[in-house]
Amino acid sequence: MTDLATRAAPPRTPLPRRAAPALLGYVAVRALGLVVLAGWSAARGKSAHTLLTARWDSLWYARVAGPGYGYEVRLPNGDVHSDLAFFPLLPWLERLLHAVAPLSYADAGLVVSVLASLAAAAGIFAVAEHVYGGRAGVCAVLLWAVLPVGIVQSMAYSESLFTALAAWSLYAVLTGRWVAAGALAALAGLTRPVGLAVVAAVWTAGVISFVRYRSARDAHGAHDGGRAFEPADEVRAGRSAHTGSADGTAHASSASGGAPVAARASVSSPPPLRSLPSLVAGLLIAPLGAAGYVLWVGHRTGAGPLGYLDVQAGWRNGFDGGYAFARFVAEKFTSLPSALAGAGLIVGVALLIRLYVACVRQRQPVALLVYTGVVLALALCASSYFGSKPRLLMPAFPVLFPLARALARTRTSRAVLVTAGVAAASAVYGAFWLNGSGPP
Repeated sequence: MTDLATRAAPPRTPLPRRAAPALLGYVAVRALGLVVLAGWSAARGKSAHTLLTARWDSLWYARVAGPGYGYEVRLPNGDVHSDLAFFPLLPWLERLLHAVAPLSYADAGLVVSVLASLAAAAGIFAVAEHVYGGRAGVCAVLLWAVLPVGIVQSMAYSESLFTALAAWSLYAVLTGRWVAAGALAALAGLTRPVGLAVVAAVWTAGVISFVRYRSARDAHGAHDGGRAFEPADEVRAGRSAHTGSADGTAHASSASGGAPVAARASVSSPPPLRSLPSLVAGLLIAPLGAAGYVLWVGHRTGAGPLGYLDVQAGWRNGFDGGYAFARFVAEKFTSLPSALAGAGLIVGVALLIRLYVACVRQRQPVALLVYTGVVLALALCASSYFGSKPRLLMPAFPVLFPLARALARTRTSRAVLVTAGVAAASAVYGAFWLNGSGPP
């Protein structure tokens, strides 16, 4: 009789079919948000379409997509707002779509963002399902959709595009596809400055995987008369650990069709290394996007490798360890109405930190922990405009996984009611926010 530990695992339902409930729920939440936005905007005599495509950063992206880089605004206080602060991938896609379809650059940006938001939802599901199972994957997607500033996912902004690239790069890391992980990380680095978080995640997981590979090779050689260790040896070892126990009894798969229970129990470590050349290639490719654009900006401005930092300084953006943000919060306590806002900010930051600690305690894969940690640090410790921080935090989707696990453990009826209630509140807040201060 064939040992179950070496028997091939049964085929699973394809990922698109497994992700369908999450995507349908995501579309429903975003549709609700857009309907409420349209009604709210019409009541105030504004155009929802204009709010989504032709305000704040979306104007800068459309301008880059058209004439190209070179536009800047000089403010009375001496600050210089240059379009070089905006990374090029979204404008490139806007220009491409404008060339092949009868769409303005702004409308092309909206289409890119809508499609990218669906790709991001699918990527979030894939990552969460791989780690915690299908039900948690659906809940993670819905929680990302109902974020208070979730309306940004439907704007001509780069957050959805970046989150899609980051999520699928992390999924490629979790499944050992290093070249794909590196290529997606490079594209993320061409999308937003926080692409550094994806590169850091790929490199950290890659180095750990290489160390484990070398350790396993050395140990295998020592116990096998010095025979050279082949990658296939580790693959077979990893497959046995994931498909069967030591006594040959196969582990049960989850009812949702997700990853096997045994696999989810061990995904806190990178997967077995299948090909050292692919790992090296992925690590070399990962930083090319961000590094290439930053060096190009330095060359264009004549300021050298640090020229991009000068561009960001013109926007009053920098990294001060959170000092400016802490001072901003402290100033809220000078009067009673604003003190409530200050208290809310403190509670929000404390909640984020607590959720990240929960991610660590639940032993999320190291790639997710590094990625989330860098995103949180860059968003909370930067001296950028403080009204932008909620949307800057939106790509940190793994921080929602502890909540997704808790929601997944509740009864379906209760989970639906909770999600529907939060979705309605998010839709109202998004319409109010976008018709007011909005996401600069």
